[in-house]
Amino acid sequence: MTAPRHLILNGGSSTLKFALYEGEARRLRGLIERIGATPRLRLSQAPAGLSPPAALAAPDTPAAAAALLDWLAASEELTGLDAIVHRIVHGGRDFAAPVILDEATLARLDALSPLAPLHQPQALAVVRACRERLPGPLQIGCFDTAFHHDQPRLHQLFALPRALSEEGILRYGFHGLSYAYIARRLAELDGDKAGGRAIVAHLGQGASLCAMHRGRSLATTMGFTALDGLMMGRRCGALDPGVVLYLQQQRGWDIGRIERLLYHDSGLLGVSGHSDDMRDLLSRQDAACQEAVDLFVHRLVREIGALVAVLGGLDTLVFTAGIGEHAAPIRQRVCEALAWLGVALDPERNAAHGPRLDRGHGPRLWVLATDEEAEMRQEAMTLMRATDR
Repeated sequence: MTAPRHLILNGGSSTLKFALYEGEARRLRGLIERIGATPRLRLSQAPAGLSPPAALAAPDTPAAAAALLDWLAASEELTGLDAIVHRIVHGGRDFAAPVILDEATLARLDALSPLAPLHQPQALAVVRACRERLPGPLQIGCFDTAFHHDQPRLHQLFALPRALSEEGILRYGFHGLSYAYIARRLAELDGDKAGGRAIVAHLGQGASLCAMHRGRSLATTMGFTALDGLMMGRRCGALDPGVVLYLQQQRGWDIGRIERLLYHDSGLLGVSGHSDDMRDLLSRQDAACQEAVDLFVHRLVREIGALVAVLGGLDTLVFTAGIGEHAAPIRQRVCEALAWLGVALDPERNAAHGPRLDRGHGPRLWVLATDEEAEMRQEAMTLMRATDR
């Protein structure tokens, strides 16, 4: 019996990560980056003799997926493919576990696109392109909101009229595939405790925090959409809604201009006026870039403090994703600001990017590389076993 082959597609706003599994073994891993600008396919793992294409046409994520499928087909890597597994950012109230993506399910997910406009329409377009191109394999969706689905009701509510809450205007939370993977890693490192009272900082272009108790999501900083919470690469994070009313009523801004401000022109890019890339900002000395970094750290520390209060203490702090895994100065500044919690960072371990960062006392500190593609494969395998596929 041949081992099942699964292609994992993890689309972001400007990247498409992918992995190909054959049974338990990962055969191929990489990403297409700078989609819409100067796209490039990079491989971090590949069989001998397999090279990425020299040029790639990818004006958007669906085009990037089509180019990837063309390259894989030409390389005969799609032979015997059993399933294509997709990251779907928003599952709303109804989708709390992976599902097979038929047309009826896709229509229901289309209705959630206004809640994740950077990701949902692109992801669903990729699914449809894959179904048309490769009708044989199952198309499976895994949801970024699912990990937070069972949070306490009070942690999901806004202080809005009950009718709106019942309609589904709730805090959903995101980055759930990353958090689910880190929860598994904490269980491997810490047994049944799974980090105990843990805060995981997923810090990348999108950024959020999740408070977990023994591996289960208790609260998170993102809410109804992926705009809320921490300052991000281009998104503002938490904002007084009165600012939006002011821009509409007093400045005459239409909804399109406001949407661009909140999703594209704010965050690190907006405050610095220079870049949305933390590496660039840390290398520059001008005041605006330094202030952007200062504000990023300030918002991060403030939100960690709020989640510590929810947890009733802190046993474990994890840094993950691009900034979390690679920006030692950010980790240092955050940990120094949390010294009142007993956080004790080892500078040498931090400079070496861990994985263990603490000095052996106080809360455990980790740098753990996230792997959403591995989590998606695990969830897809669970679904296929349950449905006898």
